[in-house]
Amino acid sequence: MGKPTGFLDYSRQGNPAQEPRERVLHYREFHPRLGREDRQRQGARCMECGVPFCQSGAVLGGMVSGCPLHNLIPEWNDLVYRGDVGHGVERLLKTNNFPEFTGRVCPALCEAACTCGLNGDPVTIRENELGLIEDAWERGLIQPRPPQTRTGKRVAVVGSGPSGLACADQLNRRGHQVTVLEREDRPGGLLMYGIPNMKLEKTVVRRRLDLMAAQGVEFRTGVDVGRDLDPRQLVEEYDAVVLCCGAAQPRDLAVPGREAAGVWFAVDFLKETTRSLLDTGLREGTYPSAKGKNVVIVGGGDTGNDCVGTCIRHGCASVVQLEMMPKAPDQRGENNPWPQWPRVCKTDYGQEEAIALFGRDPRIYETTVAELLAGEDGKLAGVKTVRLGRDHKPIPGSEEVLDCQLLLIAAGFLGPQGYLPQALGLELTPRSLVKTREGGYATSVPKVFAAGDMHRGQSLVVWAIQEGRCAAREVDRFLMGYTNL
Repeated sequence: MGKPTGFLDYSRQGNPAQEPRERVLHYREFHPRLGREDRQRQGARCMECGVPFCQSGAVLGGMVSGCPLHNLIPEWNDLVYRGDVGHGVERLLKTNNFPEFTGRVCPALCEAACTCGLNGDPVTIRENELGLIEDAWERGLIQPRPPQTRTGKRVAVVGSGPSGLACADQLNRRGHQVTVLEREDRPGGLLMYGIPNMKLEKTVVRRRLDLMAAQGVEFRTGVDVGRDLDPRQLVEEYDAVVLCCGAAQPRDLAVPGREAAGVWFAVDFLKETTRSLLDTGLREGTYPSAKGKNVVIVGGGDTGNDCVGTCIRHGCASVVQLEMMPKAPDQRGENNPWPQWPRVCKTDYGQEEAIALFGRDPRIYETTVAELLAGEDGKLAGVKTVRLGRDHKPIPGSEEVLDCQLLLIAAGFLGPQGYLPQALGLELTPRSLVKTREGGYATSVPKVFAAGDMHRGQSLVVWAIQEGRCAAREVDRFLMGYTNL
């Protein structure tokens, strides 16, 4: 431990953020990284405590606290402090295939469990992780390392989101020949099209994909397995097939007027914005624009917040975010002690931008949509909302009509789209997820495995990476009779 008194000597200092009124003028990332000396001081704040809850990934109070990947956080925090980037990134990559992704978009379960946070501010673990991997890229330490020996086994991975990429990366390292099939025109799945560019620039995703290709992973895009390609053909041609297709079936609104023009599922809206940004620089007419429109977003989670930030960048006239649940407390309750995940109100970047531009938090709590109102032209003109009681039932007489020309549904997902599981005859769980053997990833069909959101349900990028890594280990054992992953 390089600095035993670091947590006493230095205060928490996070990466700065560009002011909301400035950053809404572009789609680039807006958190410039600290200089190396400042970052070293942040690494010094790690106490290297006797029980590192930060890397536990334990379920406490019904929620996970600590890193699901069990990252070796005290080890590489110390190496950040010492300025030993080479050894630090080696320890970081031992447990996390893509720290440049989690360092940007993970909600930092590790920091919620940091011992420093018990009586003060937690260590900037996520930003230390990001600083370490980006330093390694800048210094040329991240280079292609193809496996020296190939096993002769061929594996098809369907889906190129974080779980599919992690699975493919692990199996390729082992020496198997891996082909990743992606239905979109670019690989990356959620990382490419589900997360807005200002949270995760696509050059960062492309950089990692290029590295994986240089290491021997084959990517095939524009292939919709289950529609363009019979999945049974993959089972015949490959030694194993891993399904990592996500939970892409969105939860819809069953309300009168749902057929009005101007209603989008949030992920489709975000996807088309990113696609247009990459293809045309957001040329008018190439994406569903919020410019000049009053926008209502149904859902108060991360995807809803991403829609708020995106609509503001489009130039919307106003934005409202409806949340069915009550507002969370601003401070931890007595029934939510450390190191549990803090159940507190979080104001994210999109909401910060709405407050700066429109003078109010866009969120309206304990409220849902009762009806969509369309004009004579069939286009959406308004949304009738209703307040909800503590029993989640509508309160009579609480209806209100909001002007709205664009409604975005960010109400979560029901599970994977059904056509691929149906084509393979896979068993499903009561939640419509792909059923696997207990504690494992093998499905009811021989040679076929499932991982990520279609196996676990809608979750975080860090959990998707963990799912992909664990599935790769099981696939490797299936192929070789043992595994060293």
